[in-house]
Amino acid sequence: MVRRDRLREIGHLALPIVGAMVSQNLLNLIDAAMVGVLGPTALAAVGLSSYATFLVVAVVTGLSPAVQAVAARRRGEGRADETAVPLNGGLILALVIGLPLAVVLSAAAPAIMDILSDDPALVDQAVPYYGARLVGVVAVGMNFAFRGYWNGVNRSGVYLRVLLTIHACNVVLNYLLIFGKFGFPELGVAGAGWGTTIALYIGTAVYWIHGWRRARPAGFLARPPRRDQMATLVRLALPSMVQQLLFAGGLTAMLVLMGRTGTANLAAATVVLNLLLVAILPGLALGMAATSLVGHALGRGEPADARNWGWEVTRVAAAALAAIGLVAVAVPDVLLAGFLHDPAVVAVARPVLRLAGLLVAPDAVGLVLMHALLGAGAARSVMVVSTLTLWGVSLPLVWVTGHVMGWGLPAMWLGFAAGRVVQAGVFAALWAKGDWAAARV
Repeated sequence: MVRRDRLREIGHLALPIVGAMVSQNLLNLIDAAMVGVLGPTALAAVGLSSYATFLVVAVVTGLSPAVQAVAARRRGEGRADETAVPLNGGLILALVIGLPLAVVLSAAAPAIMDILSDDPALVDQAVPYYGARLVGVVAVGMNFAFRGYWNGVNRSGVYLRVLLTIHACNVVLNYLLIFGKFGFPELGVAGAGWGTTIALYIGTAVYWIHGWRRARPAGFLARPPRRDQMATLVRLALPSMVQQLLFAGGLTAMLVLMGRTGTANLAAATVVLNLLLVAILPGLALGMAATSLVGHALGRGEPADARNWGWEVTRVAAAALAAIGLVAVAVPDVLLAGFLHDPAVVAVARPVLRLAGLLVAPDAVGLVLMHALLGAGAARSVMVVSTLTLWGVSLPLVWVTGHVMGWGLPAMWLGFAAGRVVQAGVFAALWAKGDWAAARV
């Protein structure tokens, strides 16, 4: 059992992050519901290009755990005036990496979508959405750097408030631009992409205002990181960037493999993934709490306390996500009704959603311990394990079950989930071993 005082501390840090993550999930579902009105092809186009976008922004989202780990360690060491220095470095890296990446890939968008899908109607709708989302890559990188900082210094409420602002703007802008309301152009699927991108830049502006008002005593914009500080940030960020890139590539490859078995399968898988995030992202939020709690404990020179935090947050997350997953098992049709209107596609999605609900609890174990390891500075180990289990276990099983054996989408999903369970077991073994306590941050 987790002691009441420690459970309170987990809740104080994690609940705003959980709120933000639930908000993100609700936004994904609202987007899917809006685009779903345009038909299964439009929904599949957004699903495929969203994960192709995830593949791009993964390079800059890896900045978040690095900024958070360093900021949390400086806070634990009592060096409060240096906690925003890694944020300064993260913002620089977001611009230097994100801008050229967005420019190059925008020019290549049609060719990329042709590779990902052999359905011309799907590609026609995916290309403008993908191009619009690429414009927001720099904003995503900066927003994730800010997220890492605010979570690292135990001010996750700032992250929650800014994310709610982004989501509110996104919903309104999507409604206006998808359907052409109140004099705005009717852009269809492309309108969903532009609505998201504009909302992201609004959020970036709000983050800068919060930083200027609240983080200047901690070094925000006061000075760039020294060479050794930037080297530490890059050393922690690079494995996370590679891991996120390969994870996003793996998810995109999975959707491509599922999509090659039929557009109905791709539409069903897209909706199930979005619904799954309702359960998974709260676990991710608790993982972010573990990143900070572990970093603070190690900064105080208390590795035993850091180890306890990892296990305690894991238990909380597994219990919470198991309860959430039961909803998907019990009433899958209720959850699918708002997004899928074709009975044939619903029939495909129903057993997959039930499987996803059953398997969220072990996934929670992996998510929390992965972030605990990141908080300890073991980013390279996280990269190796997550990459090998996804590309060496999950994707081969997806291919074999779906394209060699022809067992259908539920079997392909089980293949994907098997890799996630293996990953959770390996992270648990690494956390129990304790070598992460010697990592330098």
